[in-house]
Amino acid sequence: MSEQQQAATEAVAQASGRPLVAGPEEVLAPFPVVVEGSVVAGFGRGGKQLGIPTANLAEPAVEQLALPVGVYLGWAQVAGDAVRPMVMSLGWNPFFKNEKLSAEVHIIHRFASDFYGRKMRVAILAFIRNEKDYASLDALIQDIQIDIHVALKSLQRPAYAHVRDSAF
Repeated sequence: MSEQQQAATEAVAQASGRPLVAGPEEVLAPFPVVVEGSVVAGFGRGGKQLGIPTANLAEPAVEQLALPVGVYLGWAQVAGDAVRPMVMSLGWNPFFKNEKLSAEVHIIHRFASDFYGRKMRVAILAFIRNEKDYASLDALIQDIQIDIHVALKSLQRPAYAHVRDSAF
């Protein structure tokens, strides 16, 4: 995201009343929540329809997550790759009327190719916001862009950066 895009996203977040940082200064219980699972094909919307590719966790990993539905931030690592910042939607995605609970992880990095079938480890550190429905696809994309901005700012704090170095 360019500096101009970051500034625009921050302005939209402020205008909508969204905080620019999520979670307390220290990582507090129930976090971190660490889960590992295979990356499975999702609904084919993240990269194609939203321009925000996601790595979907397999059902057994989703079933381990004893967290409320919502959007979270943290760190993720695909086997054989670096630990990277992420945002994760845990929920039913009402805009798309999902019939199954899913954990869709957007790793904030451009990958050269898909990595279906590889293991992914996720350390969830804070809640960003509740899941909600949207009037338009553009509104959904705008909110996800704000989530990404919030995650990047939040993960700069020392306690959150420490988990990157210790949970993987």
